[in-house]
Amino acid sequence: MNWSRILAWFALAALPAWGQDYPSRPIRLVVPYPAGGPVDIMGRLTGQKLTDQLGSQVVIDNRAGANGNIGGEIVARSSPDGYTLLMGANGSIAVNPGLYRKMPYDPAKDLAPVSLVSTGALMMVVHPSLPAKSVGEFVALAKTRPGAINFASSGAGSTAHLCSELLKVMTAIDIVHVPYKGSAPALNDVIGGQVQMLITGVSSAAGHVRGGKLRALGVTSAKRLAAFPEVPTIGEAVPGYEVLTWYGVFVPAGTPAGIVQRLNGAIVTGMNTKEIHDRMTALGAETATNTPAAFGAMVKKEIAQWAKVLRAAGIRPE
Repeated sequence: MNWSRILAWFALAALPAWGQDYPSRPIRLVVPYPAGGPVDIMGRLTGQKLTDQLGSQVVIDNRAGANGNIGGEIVARSSPDGYTLLMGANGSIAVNPGLYRKMPYDPAKDLAPVSLVSTGALMMVVHPSLPAKSVGEFVALAKTRPGAINFASSGAGSTAHLCSELLKVMTAIDIVHVPYKGSAPALNDVIGGQVQMLITGVSSAAGHVRGGKLRALGVTSAKRLAAFPEVPTIGEAVPGYEVLTWYGVFVPAGTPAGIVQRLNGAIVTGMNTKEIHDRMTALGAETATNTPAAFGAMVKKEIAQWAKVLRAAGIRPE
């Protein structure tokens, strides 16, 4: 009798049982950035759909700091029981390993991917007092004022930062980086006029653009957005420019496969509805769920790609 095959069969058969009684209490979804930013907006949208699908309350826990590393470490060190989740984004998960010489945790090893949630464009916005009404005019103005125009970001090495650095490299302009601890405070200072420009998630900028507090110059996607058809792509003025951001859910490594599958199914079902599709379109994003294996492969590929971008931009690990 082949006992190894029998044991293997029982192990596989038992996997779904791990998730049969799950969840039996509230779940914490850690958002590693301040409230109000694009990661927080996607986290709250995802948390509500998880609550609807799982029947247990999903509580949002904002743990900002270190460009997402603080919240990421909290989840990575949590018990792998499915009750502590992470709302990750390409900045905190894929960029940070190439940005920090010593990471407090390893996203590729200490976290287990559950599902991609969405992908989206970012929007380049300026304070209305800046005499530039297009990307082309902004570039021309920056060239006449080297070092005089500031741009905000949600943190050194964040996607917002790298988007602006890419613009600098591709247009040979000299603008000064002002890092913040999250998108929300960066956005507030651009609205207040303390900083002139910011490239941020459409979800966090849209209301301020429509309200006239900010002027949108361009979006980072290859095509114009359905929600803002009047806003050109940055690539229309700077050929070849394109950046997309992504958001997804993770759990601590070692979380039982049955629980990961239960969460994945809830995300896929909850996020793939017309209601969410319409919400995503309004936010300049698209629903993009996948399997844990596909999400994990994507994350590893992105970590390697962003490490190359950081080196090319001359941004050294801290």
